[in-house]
Amino acid sequence: MNFIDMLRARWRTADSLLCVGLDPDPARFPAAFRDDGEALFAFCRDIADATAEYACAFKPQIAYFAAHDGGESALQRLLAHLKAAHPDVPVILDAKRGDIGSTAEQYAVEAFDRFGADAVTLNPYMGRDSAEPFLRRADRGCVFLCHTSNPGARDFQELDVGGEPLYQRIARTIAGEWNAAGNCALVVGATFPEELKVIRGLVGDMPLLIPGVGAQGGDALAVVRNGATADGTGLVVNSSRGILYASSGEDYAEAAARAARELRDLLRRARD
Repeated sequence: MNFIDMLRARWRTADSLLCVGLDPDPARFPAAFRDDGEALFAFCRDIADATAEYACAFKPQIAYFAAHDGGESALQRLLAHLKAAHPDVPVILDAKRGDIGSTAEQYAVEAFDRFGADAVTLNPYMGRDSAEPFLRRADRGCVFLCHTSNPGARDFQELDVGGEPLYQRIARTIAGEWNAAGNCALVVGATFPEELKVIRGLVGDMPLLIPGVGAQGGDALAVVRNGATADGTGLVVNSSRGILYASSGEDYAEAAARAARELRDLLRRARD
């Protein structure tokens, strides 16, 4: 199955809109990992194994691995583990790539061939040619930034471009022109629920990756109310810190599972 098919299957079989973000910060790891040279891999593996049954997707953030010696090797090992242990759960590599065509070709190889991700986050700022190497991989997902969750999102994303905000132009262009292979999705922050509602109206049933629930202050109920499709799906609601660091003790994996289950159930209740 391609990425979108995997995601839709997971929405049905797991009955979950929850994406577990894997953003490992060794400074916040339990004491048991303090002198562990395999800590990046081992911690994320344990969290993923504990939360997989509640997740519609995993989202490792590449910077949290690349910042450390051996981190990219740990990321490769982690994705290989996810594919072997949880093959039905799609993996979105959060890399936010976007560059000229020849460089973009190499970034596509990095995301899809080296790391084996099912999808990657992308920045559309440089236009269609910078996205083309990713869009051509029809079996893989292209998740474009549209209206992000950070406070500075308004600096550029809401500027008027020919009578509409830039984020709306991005949404319409990607849904209408770039999505010929049906492998596109958009990033829309939970902290902007009204904008989320507008974007849903512009893109139909296109999947939306929603960061910003939890530590950034996004309201899960508002996300579902404004962003879910008619069948109650269409959303990949990411939570990272609230799950990863639910406990700093020996029960870190069990606490992560509880936090994931609670958020999954909250999203279910909001939908129902």
